[in-house]
Amino acid sequence: MRVRITPEEAGALVERVREGDQRAWDALVDAYVGLVWAITRNHRLNQGDAADVSQTTWMRLVENLDRLDDPRRVGAWLATTARRECLRTLRLSGREVLVEDEAELDRSSDPQQLEVDALLLREEEAVAVRLAFARLPERCQQLLSLLMVDNPPSYEELSAALGTPIGSIGPTRGRCLEKLRALMAAPDPSPDGQARSRSVPPA
Repeated sequence: MRVRITPEEAGALVERVREGDQRAWDALVDAYVGLVWAITRNHRLNQGDAADVSQTTWMRLVENLDRLDDPRRVGAWLATTARRECLRTLRLSGREVLVEDEAELDRSSDPQQLEVDALLLREEEAVAVRLAFARLPERCQQLLSLLMVDNPPSYEELSAALGTPIGSIGPTRGRCLEKLRALMAAPDPSPDGQARSRSVPPA
């Protein structure tokens, strides 16, 4: 798993890219390519559209590199741009664009829990988690899938990717994980029609 780069490191990479450093560009792409792809998956784009959105997002960064007000926030800028490109692609294709459920918004967040939450979704019961994950509401699937990328995004980047206030992410994440654990603990019909229960991963 890659370690998430800090805003200061991201800003330094942007400055080096501005000076023509190819290695810095490669490092920047490597740091955020997972986030961009996760956003395209969250919007249910097909492979071709996802590739186009990803390419366009990086092209927009090249075009606007010298105009970034705060290079340290390049991750949030990429997340916002990718989300907008996804929505534009969906509109052009005539597909429905879902509106965020504002009732889910809440007050506080805890960035320290990002890695913990990602690990929760990668533990030994990965199969059980995937089955329960597929039964979660769309909003929960979007948020938790973004936490599972190799380079977990910051809360600012999550906010930009999902189009929701930073203060809502922590509480929403907590509720989604509670729903996931409940689904895993609840009896689940097996192929032969018999119900079976699953153990609950630790909080």
